[in-house]
Amino acid sequence: MGNPADPATVPACKVWRMETRPLPKDKNGFVGFETIWEPWQKEAEYKTPERP
Repeated sequence: MGNPADPATVPACKVWRMETRPLPKDKNGFVGFETIWEPWQKEAEYKTPERP
């Protein structure tokens, strides 16, 4: 069996519209993940309507 004090690193992953990256270990040994979402739709620029 492997050494539990030295777990294998988890690689970054990119799938459809989402990317995850492992964060560095904290003082308790917990490894979190950073999740980055790509925008799903475009945002239109707002234009003030003309006065009648």
